[in-house]
Amino acid sequence: MSNQYQKKHPERDGRPEDDGTLLEGRNAVLETLRAARPVDKVFLADGSRNGDIAAEAKRAGVPVVQCDRRKLDHMSPTGNHQGVIAQVAAQEYAALEELFAAADARGEAPLFVVCDGIEDPHNLGAIIRSAETAGAHGVIIPKRRAVGLTAAVARAAAGALAHIGVHKAGNLAQTLDELKQRGVWLFGAEADGNAPLYEAEFDRPCALVIGSEGQGLSRLTREKCDYIVSIPMRGRVNSLNASNAAAVLLFEAVRRRMK
Repeated sequence: MSNQYQKKHPERDGRPEDDGTLLEGRNAVLETLRAARPVDKVFLADGSRNGDIAAEAKRAGVPVVQCDRRKLDHMSPTGNHQGVIAQVAAQEYAALEELFAAADARGEAPLFVVCDGIEDPHNLGAIIRSAETAGAHGVIIPKRRAVGLTAAVARAAAGALAHIGVHKAGNLAQTLDELKQRGVWLFGAEADGNAPLYEAEFDRPCALVIGSEGQGLSRLTREKCDYIVSIPMRGRVNSLNASNAAAVLLFEAVRRRMK
């Protein structure tokens, strides 16, 4: 359903543009973790003496990425990272219960979008924007191997983050199980789906599950889906990127719910 999405990294003097969500240096990162601010990821240089930061990140459930110091040099807007950089969220994440509450408040069957490993911030931002404009009640993203709510995501969402909650799942498989236990049907999007798009029953409580840009749905996520939906293709190119696929499914859900 999705294909590779070319990533572009604006640079300034050889370093990425500072988008306000990178924290550098031992004290800044350590105090941010201790204050329980939302942190998506901590990058530590190989061989650096930052065991206390790694331990604090583990306690907070924040993924730690060990990497070559040259990667941090490239990431760092200031060049003074002391072997540690944290990627913090541009906005607070919502609890799963808040997403259900949004549906209840509007007297509607829940409609969620689940992103299974979306790594490009422009794709995630576009999905969030489409979800909000379609009236979805929330977006769910995994904690690991996926982009979080960076400033680039917020920009691509074009204001939608002010109106729709994004839940960060510590364990996506368990979250999918919880959705099913609460009566939500899971509709995965793949080119080889067994359920035609225009026959999918999106008027029931449902979550639209969108796979990563390059690999699509993971095996475990696909197994947990109740239906695998395919979008009919009439041209020679047989796939859409993740954000376009999400928009097509979302507005088919809108059409079904208007009946």
